[in-house]
Amino acid sequence: MFDPVDPARIALEGMESYCAAHPDGPSALRHPSLSVRSGLWIALLGPDVGEGIVGLGNSVEAALRAFDRQYMIGLRPPSVG
Repeated sequence: MFDPVDPARIALEGMESYCAAHPDGPSALRHPSLSVRSGLWIALLGPDVGEGIVGLGNSVEAALRAFDRQYMIGLRPPSVG
């Protein structure tokens, strides 16, 4: 039976679309897992939210965009000052 509100399908289609638009971005290269909790999408790379790289958003695209930002922040060397 076809369910138009299937989170797994929405996640897969959203990931494919976002990665096609940003093929060199962290989401496209690292493929974080996607889940949804109470309408909030979570993109996660790592064992859990406390130890991994996380992006949160109201849509798959927003969560992946937030994930990409957090991933890039993690690559920057700490500033000295």
